[in-house]
Amino acid sequence: MISISMSDRIKAACPQLTLGLVLCRVENSALNENLWKEIHAVETDFRSRHTLEQINKIPAIQATRIAYKALGKDPNRYRPSAEALCRRIVRELPLYQINTLVDVINLVSIQTGYSIGGFDADKIEGDLLLTVGSAEDTFEGIGRGILNIEGLPVYKDAMGGIGTPTSDHERTKLSLETSRLLMIINGYSGKEGVREAMDFSVMLLQKYAHAQAIETKIL
Repeated sequence: MISISMSDRIKAACPQLTLGLVLCRVENSALNENLWKEIHAVETDFRSRHTLEQINKIPAIQATRIAYKALGKDPNRYRPSAEALCRRIVRELPLYQINTLVDVINLVSIQTGYSIGGFDADKIEGDLLLTVGSAEDTFEGIGRGILNIEGLPVYKDAMGGIGTPTSDHERTKLSLETSRLLMIINGYSGKEGVREAMDFSVMLLQKYAHAQAIETKIL
């Protein structure tokens, strides 16, 4: 398992933060029709139970927003990824179809409210540190260009930032060539629910990405 440590500032601002880690070998694919049937069913159910105004009250989303505010970031301007996904569903906008690994992570995120990092583990250089972004950090968000991560929680390896709850970095993104996946479930609301989200993730990865050599850990 890849080692992750937290900076003192993160520990002080986010005392309940619990991380759920999943590391495994996978077989990615461009599209899995059965997975998308499952995603569409979840979309329909979610839309029937939530309004736009209720989304930021979902416990895991609300806790991530509170963490952003504690670190000085406006969560309405830089929305956590889970919140952005849920808002698309309620607004009846189509979810992005990227590849099977990303689509699995998005499904878990919608079901749980957790913003989840998904990384090509072979592209991570050394251990990870969860710290707070600074004005000097350069971060190329996936499909977003250069992202201002000052005040955002950010995972950094030896080369720099690789992921925030708003967006992951282009350098370590999941592609069709990815064979080792690292998922990080960001539980700003505490331990409750993290294990269940990990188990759900593992089940989906086995079902749709032939996951093997699975390691899990809670920090």
